[in-house]
Amino acid sequence: MTRDYAKKKRPPTKAKKAAPKAQVPWWVWLFIGSVLGAFISFLVYLAGVTPTPQPQAPAQATTSPAPKSATEQAPTPAPEQTLPKPRFDFYKLLQESEEIVPATEPAEIETNVSTPVEYLLQVGSFRRAADADALRAQLILLNLDAHTEQVTIRGGELWHRVVVGPFDNQSRMAKARSTLVSNRYSALVLKRKTDS
Repeated sequence: MTRDYAKKKRPPTKAKKAAPKAQVPWWVWLFIGSVLGAFISFLVYLAGVTPTPQPQAPAQATTSPAPKSATEQAPTPAPEQTLPKPRFDFYKLLQESEEIVPATEPAEIETNVSTPVEYLLQVGSFRRAADADALRAQLILLNLDAHTEQVTIRGGELWHRVVVGPFDNQSRMAKARSTLVSNRYSALVLKRKTDS
């Protein structure tokens, strides 16, 4: 049996949905929120404002002026409340804490300067001697006087320090240090007394 699909019964369609209610645009909510915020801010501002006293002149004008006696005088204005000026006591404190330096100290300083001192730049410290020698070779290529030192620390650990120097004054040490910094090596300044 054949079917006629053209005249097929269709299920009943649902009634059209009710038109959605018109929503309030976003800018209206923004405007209302701004106005409410401004109003609340204004109320907070008014709460902090102190009212100024009103002059009593109109009340006195309605009464008849009474003659003033010699004992009655005009009210004196209230003295202005001024902040006390800050006191600077440190001038006095400095004078009281002054210490007189004895003249013998500069002589002692001069004797300390005469002790021979040499300056060294420690560029690295390694556990393996091969690593220390590799860094020493790189520093020699930079025309620096580099050598390695063996140091025992912490109960028997052996470290190999890579040291540049010794320098007899700070200007030569500063020149070597600037060469190291320009080649991206960081150095630690060591100051040692000479054996002489």
